Amino acid sequence: MSSDIPHIHAVTDDLILARPEFTSRARSVMSALGPRGAVHLRARYLTAAQIYAIALALGDAQESTGCWLVVNERLDVAIAARTHAAQLTTRSITVADARIVAGALPLGASVHSAEEAEAAERDGANWVVAGHVYPTTSHAGMPGRGVELVGKVVSRTHLPCIAIGGVRPSHVGTLRDAGAYGVAAISGIWGAPSAEAAATDYLSHYDGAARDQS
Repeated sequence: MSSDIPHIHAVTDDLILARPEFTSRARSVMSALGPRGAVHLRARYLTAAQIYAIALALGDAQESTGCWLVVNERLDVAIAARTHAAQLTTRSITVADARIVAGALPLGASVHSAEEAEAAERDGANWVVAGHVYPTTSHAGMPGRGVELVGKVVSRTHLPCIAIGGVRPSHVGTLRDAGAYGVAAISGIWGAPSAEAAATDYLSHYDGAARDQS
């Protein structure tokens, strides 16, 4: 399973999802990333019905591009909309409890420490999203936990580690050197003039880092 998990994760928030052009932009990102990417439908304030409608609207793109749709927190929506995976956070039910109803659905867990990553692995998570690594406006005034967080997670678990938090394409090589399996971005993709071009840039830097390591 780990080799199938996407390397580049384009994560949304409420404002991104609320934009009228989101669906078309998401389709472009999914096309650019293909099966090596994932679009996370993450929202704190949208209703389950709203997230479900967005997931359904992108269902055909998930099938045609191979890019994963991932619903964050709302396991019920992920199952109902038949998205490729779900991402659980500290506000969600545990991975172990989710697994009871999720069956073989791939489940990611958001973690902020190696200890949380170890717990997620014991509970049956397929990957972890670890952060925030660098300073980011979504955690204003809080210093990043540093690349060291990735190293600690990788050294203490066998789970693919996706680094999140202020990650720019130029950071990808450093994060790969620290053991990151992949990276996640919010504003780095959706805040760019062309989300498709930005997603491609992350993927290109990932490929360049992979070549440097070979």
